[in-house]
Amino acid sequence: MNKEHNEVNSQEILEKFDRESVVRTLTNNKLALFVSGLAIIYSLFHLYNTYFPMPELKQRAIHVGLGVALIFLIYPAGKKSTRDRISPLDWLMFFLSLASTGYILVEYQDIMTTRGGVPTTLDIVFAILTVVLVIEGSRRITGLILPILALIFLAYPFISHLEFMPDKLLTRPYDLGDIFGQLYLKTDGLFSSTIGASVNFIFLFILFGSFLAKSGMGQLFNDLALALAGHKQGGPAKVAVISSGFMGSINGAAVANVVGTGAFTIPLMKKIGYRKEFAGAVEASASVGGQILPPIMGASAFIMAETTGVSYGTIALAALLPALLYYLGVIAQVHFRAGKEDLKGVEKDRLPQIKQVLKERGHLLLPIVALVYFLYISMPIGYAAFYTIGITILVSMLRKETRMTVKDILQALEEGAKGSLSTMIACAVVGVVIGVVNLTSFGNVMTSSIMDLGQGSLFLTLFFTMIASMILGMGLPSIPCYIITATMAAPALADFGIPVLVAHMFVFYFGIFANITPPVALAAFAGAGIAGGDPMKTGFQSLKLAIAGFIVPYLFVYNPTMLMIDPTGLAANAKEFPMPPVIDIIMVTFTSVVGVIALSAAVEGYFAKNLNMISRLILGAGALMMIVPETITDILGLVIVLTVIGGQLFSRRKENTIEA
Repeated sequence: MNKEHNEVNSQEILEKFDRESVVRTLTNNKLALFVSGLAIIYSLFHLYNTYFPMPELKQRAIHVGLGVALIFLIYPAGKKSTRDRISPLDWLMFFLSLASTGYILVEYQDIMTTRGGVPTTLDIVFAILTVVLVIEGSRRITGLILPILALIFLAYPFISHLEFMPDKLLTRPYDLGDIFGQLYLKTDGLFSSTIGASVNFIFLFILFGSFLAKSGMGQLFNDLALALAGHKQGGPAKVAVISSGFMGSINGAAVANVVGTGAFTIPLMKKIGYRKEFAGAVEASASVGGQILPPIMGASAFIMAETTGVSYGTIALAALLPALLYYLGVIAQVHFRAGKEDLKGVEKDRLPQIKQVLKERGHLLLPIVALVYFLYISMPIGYAAFYTIGITILVSMLRKETRMTVKDILQALEEGAKGSLSTMIACAVVGVVIGVVNLTSFGNVMTSSIMDLGQGSLFLTLFFTMIASMILGMGLPSIPCYIITATMAAPALADFGIPVLVAHMFVFYFGIFANITPPVALAAFAGAGIAGGDPMKTGFQSLKLAIAGFIVPYLFVYNPTMLMIDPTGLAANAKEFPMPPVIDIIMVTFTSVVGVIALSAAVEGYFAKNLNMISRLILGAGALMMIVPETITDILGLVIVLTVIGGQLFSRRKENTIEA
């Protein structure tokens, strides 16, 4: 009974903070079977398209049209709408969504040849219809903010020529054909490169995650984390960081990950003595960080690869050290908090044994290993995802406990399709923004405005770019937030000679961390809901735990060695980078690791014993000096850190001697 109550409570929390979880539960079995079958067909289309690719406009139109059609069958119009059946209006929108795709497929040849870029009246009608359907689909999954943003951008070309507009925003007049032809008949609007990334890469990796989940990968991560860290000081919190980080990397859904993993880890943390707000914050910060953790990095990294032209392998390698520093900072704070409050781990006899875990489920790691290898040898990303799905099915057969049946495979295909809809619709509705930016000069206006605010200072430009990314990230999912800021803010950094990869990584980080930044910290609020803590206090505690994530992006802008690239002498739009000298990578890794650990100790006020305020300030200053990638600051910082830590260790030993 208690377990059922917890499951209901978790679902309520998930629906409160994650619109994507508000779905129909159809009572008509035949209708439910129809929806499941359509979702499976959607997945099979993407697998087929990987090996037998269709022309860009066709495949993207099917991806959006069929996906939006599924949204109207799966997601009710509102939280209070009936969930056990599909309304007549939703059936109408379902068929209109299919019609919008069908029109592209039927008229494709004329669109690409005889139209000459000039849309017909019927083209415009279907374009308007498709935009309306996409915006409504987005409202059902993401909430109001993204659709409102799209409508504001959509309104701009209609009024951009009017006299009341500021000089910077004035453009030539645009008619319906200009605007909706751009959005519907070209690959610069609804069917932009972001939808290209969604159909060719992101969908397949979401599907891969669905197959991993069906094979029992989540259980493996939890058991491995428990076996490795459960008995350590503050063990359950370390388990949360490890398991949530891995799962967050695969599914990229921060709020869902907080609720799913947190339902298990948060009660364990509270049981050994962690405060409610801290327990919720640990789960939130660990889940959010999964999106910057290679090799999969949620979904945004694939869009980054498509947008920048930089290979996914280069992006994943560049993200490795910053991601490890982020998680090191979280685990260090967890460790020091446990030491400060004398929180023990779970007794070893109550935990799974690592040998037994690996014996039962260790083979499930093979698809991850295969994926890393495929990316290492520069296999096309779509093929890599396709093969790893097949490997997951084959590997699951090795043991009875993980063996996938035909039913499991079909369910994985269905759940993968449903899980991809939020990403697809976010990419599609952001296509409205991209289409308007490409049609008008709005992107250049935003770039010059950021430059004006920065007054020629790189630091100020970075700061205002960070603020823009975080404000957008508070109300938007990480993918549209990244796309919009990368479109408008990242070009401002190029004027300072910042490589495109570095600029995009910068806005990528801050868009993601908005999920744990009050006042709208959805992942932290979900963690507070599970833990029973205060939402705002949990949000600020999450911010504290993630402090390394707010510092590291500035550091890799000033010293790209942290990203394991050497852009010296290369243009800002370079797509390939040589590796920096190994000694430089070792030095930046060593100083950053020591600096992050010292900063975590300063934040928590503990290293071997409690730190007074003066020691915390001095240690924090030394830590920041070590993290800043300069030789002089590294040396000074190391001396300060060693002095403070040495004093702490000496004082602790002296106290122990007296007690003895």
